[in-house]
Amino acid sequence: MKTMTKVLRRTVCGLVLFLPAALSAQEGTIAYRHSVRMEVPPEIRARIEARGGNQGEGGASPFDRVNEVVLIFNSSESLMKPVPPAQREGGPPVGRPGMGDRRGGMAARLRMSSTARRDRETIVEAHVRYDEGAIVESREFLGRTFLIEDERPAFQWRLTGEQAEFLGYIVQKATAQQDSSTIEAWFTPEIPVPAGPASYGGLPGMILVVSVDEGEIQYNATAVSLTTVADGVIVRPTEGEAVSRERYEEIVAEKLEELRTVGDRDSS
Repeated sequence: MKTMTKVLRRTVCGLVLFLPAALSAQEGTIAYRHSVRMEVPPEIRARIEARGGNQGEGGASPFDRVNEVVLIFNSSESLMKPVPPAQREGGPPVGRPGMGDRRGGMAARLRMSSTARRDRETIVEAHVRYDEGAIVESREFLGRTFLIEDERPAFQWRLTGEQAEFLGYIVQKATAQQDSSTIEAWFTPEIPVPAGPASYGGLPGMILVVSVDEGEIQYNATAVSLTTVADGVIVRPTEGEAVSRERYEEIVAEKLEELRTVGDRDSS
């Protein structure tokens, strides 16, 4: 995939053997760049590109909503949460208005006019217990925060045998189909923890790169720190209205249908 070749250097095919030295690499933190490709009508995309708006902050596409998250993990559980703005590098985050960033304001307006779920939904925090297969998520959707406790998705991963080098680690490629989405993940057995960003995991090693539907949603690790995690740092989210997964999906479907109905009425 073109997107992945920008961040991965391919090597010979074949499976990587677990390294004895990696057995101690079971806790630490990983920073990820999370990007979501916004759904933009073709006529608006063409108009923006004609004005020279084909590159966003830090080289990102102006049609990508980008933020930074950190995964804190040990041998039994993990917590993904946002990186505080004060700790972010490289200037104001992409797609955020109010910081003198006209492209950020444009991205915000595009997002607010979209009826695509990925443009209106954000996974704020995700806590996973590997052995229990349990996940607790805090999600924002249309200005509301929800707290969802559920089983972590059981991805039916298929190892392809492809290898690459990424951030100094040997990674392997795995693919899966989940609902109607195609997922590509690159994981490293050198960090022998079945974890990854958001709900992704269940592989024999830490996931460093995830691409959903050819880059519509991506998580790319930017830094890995294998250091001791203090007790009490990895905690489950508590903020939000507690709902079941089924109820949350009902709310999302209802609200998205309302947005589409309003959009159709306004355009008629």
